[in-house]
Amino acid sequence: MALDDDGDAVPAHDALETEYYRRRDSSSTTRWRMMVKEASDPLERSTQRQLLVGIAVLSALGVWRLDDRKA
Repeated sequence: MALDDDGDAVPAHDALETEYYRRRDSSSTTRWRMMVKEASDPLERSTQRQLLVGIAVLSALGVWRLDDRKA
């Protein structure tokens, strides 16, 4: 039996959705917590790794350059 054959599925979904929005709108802390829970990473994993490697390389070059000035 498919979901469209179930006459109770739509009211059940609407009840769940209504409860979700009621709880979400009850306080700003709850709204923030739900937004954080549903958030995803803004960048792909490979992009994050490339950025971290780039920052590490630039930091190492910066330390090397500052160390060279002291000598």
